[in-house]
Amino acid sequence: MVESSFSLAEFSPALIIFDKDGTLIDFNFMWASWVTELSHRLVRSTNCALANMLYRAIGYDEANARVIAGSPLAAHSMANLRELTIRVAQDAGLSRQAAEQAVAEAWFIPDPVAMARPVADLPRVFSTLRARNILTAIATSDDRAPTEITLKALGIAPYVNALVSADDDLPNKPAPDMLLHICRLLDVEPSHTAMVGDSVADMQAAEAAGIPFRIGVLSGVTSRELLAPYVQVVLSDIGSLVG
Repeated sequence: MVESSFSLAEFSPALIIFDKDGTLIDFNFMWASWVTELSHRLVRSTNCALANMLYRAIGYDEANARVIAGSPLAAHSMANLRELTIRVAQDAGLSRQAAEQAVAEAWFIPDPVAMARPVADLPRVFSTLRARNILTAIATSDDRAPTEITLKALGIAPYVNALVSADDDLPNKPAPDMLLHICRLLDVEPSHTAMVGDSVADMQAAEAAGIPFRIGVLSGVTSRELLAPYVQVVLSDIGSLVG
């Protein structure tokens, strides 16, 4: 059930862990643009018509200009996406060495400021949580450096108590390791924690970590129907957390 009137009065966590892409910022705005530009660059660097191969492998619906829920693009780290792109180039007929070289020429990181479009009034959300003595943290499949730049640009870096990213040498979601690491860093029991995310992997990680309150948001790539079995509540976006 989607609840638009949900408020923090309904639960009292010591810590809320947020996903980033699709939860804080518009997932498709950043990553659909990125994968289409990457495909153009890769076609030029390989001289192969492999855009559709890349889209299928990475999980991008070109016809609807949307990232597919549960796909590698929706959940994997940049390192994994790069390796997947190399394999696509190999499948197009390049040797491993040639594929690595072509991907090195084509590869780029999406602009962490220009492409980070917030899904809600994030400073209001995070400052309200701080005023209510609720700790906040980010667990993301993106890398640390661009994430830190994004959080600063969004105006919420001062409110975030901990950050765990894909290049922190921990298993990525849906494994629970990122979330458990945050709980240890902030000395909060998972049982006193809530998880907010737009993907099934976010919620599976929270469940595996023993986090009892799981909040799905529809601002990302996953439908209510897919999220509902894993969460206690589904919100339109995180702005509904604070009314």
